[in-house]
Amino acid sequence: MGRSIALVGFALAASLHGSGSATAQAWPTRPITMVVAFAAGSGDDVFARILSPRLSEVLGQQVIIENIGGAGGMTGTARVAKAAPDGYQFVLGGTGTFGANQTLYKNPLYNAVTDFEPVLRMPSTCQSSTIS
Repeated sequence: MGRSIALVGFALAASLHGSGSATAQAWPTRPITMVVAFAAGSGDDVFARILSPRLSEVLGQQVIIENIGGAGGMTGTARVAKAAPDGYQFVLGGTGTFGANQTLYKNPLYNAVTDFEPVLRMPSTCQSSTIS
């Protein structure tokens, strides 16, 4: 399974915009899906809806928010962990999705250490994001 990229921080849009790695093709060339691992109207969902317009503006592509709640955030996070590691899906998660779920469940649906790649850190009042 390929590693996903964990994005954490308000500087998300600026960091993605400023990271100039040489690749064979431009990214992004199509809309990006931000998976919110909790219900619509939750704190994570509100944060995602505040972040997505600026992220869309900086990246030049629409950022679609998709709420996939269940199992303490594990359902949506697992979907991104299993997605192609092409950068077109990322999950807005946090301590619960990347820390607690790994210890509270006997067989978690993903491995927070090996399935994701951390790249940024958010302020403690916000949640973390993960990209695949």
